[in-house]
Amino acid sequence: MQLMLKYALKYKGLILLNFICVLGFALIELGLPTILGLMIDKGINKNSFNAVYHFGGLMFLIILIGMVGLIGLAFTGARLTNFIVRDIRNDLFNAALKFSQKEYKQIGGASLITRTTNDAFQVMTFLQMVFRTGFMTPIMFVISAIMIVRTNAFLSIFVFMAIPILFLGIMVIAHYSEPMSEKQQANLDKINQNMRENLSGIRVIRAFVREKFQQARFSKVNQAYMKSSTNLYTLMAVAQPAFSFIFNIVFALILWQGAVAINGGSLAIGSLIAFVEYIFHVLFSFMMFSSVFMLYPRAAVSARRIQEVLDTKSEIELAAKPVVQKVSGKVVFDQVTFSYGDAEEPVIRDINLTIAPGKTNAFIGSTGSGKSTLIQLIPRFYDATSGQVWIDDVPIQQFDLADLRTQIGFISQKAMLFNGTIRENLQYGAPDASDAQLWDALDIAQAKQFVAEMPQQLDTLLTEGGNNLSGGQKQRLSIARAIVRRPAIYIFDDSFSALDYKTDLALRTKISERLQGSTIIIVAQRIGTIKGADSIVVLDQGTVVGQGTHETLLAQNKVYQDIAYSQLSKEELA
Repeated sequence: MQLMLKYALKYKGLILLNFICVLGFALIELGLPTILGLMIDKGINKNSFNAVYHFGGLMFLIILIGMVGLIGLAFTGARLTNFIVRDIRNDLFNAALKFSQKEYKQIGGASLITRTTNDAFQVMTFLQMVFRTGFMTPIMFVISAIMIVRTNAFLSIFVFMAIPILFLGIMVIAHYSEPMSEKQQANLDKINQNMRENLSGIRVIRAFVREKFQQARFSKVNQAYMKSSTNLYTLMAVAQPAFSFIFNIVFALILWQGAVAINGGSLAIGSLIAFVEYIFHVLFSFMMFSSVFMLYPRAAVSARRIQEVLDTKSEIELAAKPVVQKVSGKVVFDQVTFSYGDAEEPVIRDINLTIAPGKTNAFIGSTGSGKSTLIQLIPRFYDATSGQVWIDDVPIQQFDLADLRTQIGFISQKAMLFNGTIRENLQYGAPDASDAQLWDALDIAQAKQFVAEMPQQLDTLLTEGGNNLSGGQKQRLSIARAIVRRPAIYIFDDSFSALDYKTDLALRTKISERLQGSTIIIVAQRIGTIKGADSIVVLDQGTVVGQGTHETLLAQNKVYQDIAYSQLSKEELA
């Protein structure tokens, strides 16, 4: 409730207008029965046309006010709910963008999608009920209850006897529906996770002919979601007929006792008709309130899940007085140790390294040796568990984070392209880059030729993830996107893996010729990619076991020798 209230209070004016419209609509619901009862009791004959005009005009005025209120209620309710849910989704997305890799993995991508879409929708559904009936039902209930007591105190006893029974039913349903809602949303997370995994790995599934296996996996999580949803909706469905049954019993008792009272002369027919209308509004208001109340546990579960994301703080803390300066590219790792979450062993430990500015520096080692983890500390995708990373003799935590990352061109292992044109993807690195700058970056990245051969060239539309390109083409476009920025530091995290040896060589040659003065950091598995680097760091099981040139390491370092001779012959390594 706190989450919804916080966002709703941003629109106090609309809420006030919504409340005024509620009063207008309540007038038609409560005023017409009163006038109708008076007309019946007073009677209308041929000599009382003035009364006809009087009551008719009054009814028309009330109907007009009520219609304006109803239209205004629909308008303000729709705008309020859409504005609030829009703000919630924007804040969820902004919060997710600030997460480090740790928080992203902790919550999960599939769950973030569910919370932004389905959970926000559950909150919107609840708020629609609140703004349309939540304000109206208390007003109608109180006024109708007063009118019931004034009309006939004895008959009102039957109404007020039913209310505790109805309220008890609401509490029971709310008690059981909340855990059911939590289970339903958790199962929806699993469906999204399974669906996302299957769509991302569709080629692997087809290659291994595992369609039936994956269908069975999806069917299992889908069945779990169906079961939890069926249990929840069955519980909710039972409420309406149960309440209607009590509602009809009350009506029958009142009509019976009302007829007895009319027969005894203690109650007028018009008063009974008005009384029945008031009873209808009391019980109907209560049932509408119960609908809102029964929706609340589901909305509360979704609101908690949303609040969890908004309250999750990134482990990447921003400096109180950030340093903004152009960096030369010198990077120092001082006793750096890092471990993921609650892992028993650190991925990297006691790393002491100095990366000279304006030079080409390479990292190599077996799978799991910590290469990628180490270089991801530079743009602060993670922060070191202990020790310190320095850039230009400034602790990395003191830099303005956005400014720091602007001066780093990071190309990840998996080439990620966005839905849009090639131009839009390249300008992701530098929005103001001219076509000449884009073609220059493409030339360095060895992507100019295949882009120029496309019919629309820079305006060629890429599908989601760049799936209409080959792996090597995607990698080269990712490299070009980083080059467009012309940062001080380039980090190539195994970014040449999809390139053939000829293209790899041509690309590295262009980089050494055209990006002089920039610090180049290359993580690679292939010796041929890094043998020309000014400095090569050899990692093994999270520690540095060697550093030097290709020739030095080949002569002195056993780990490097094992990697090198497993890939190339002695003649090729010479």
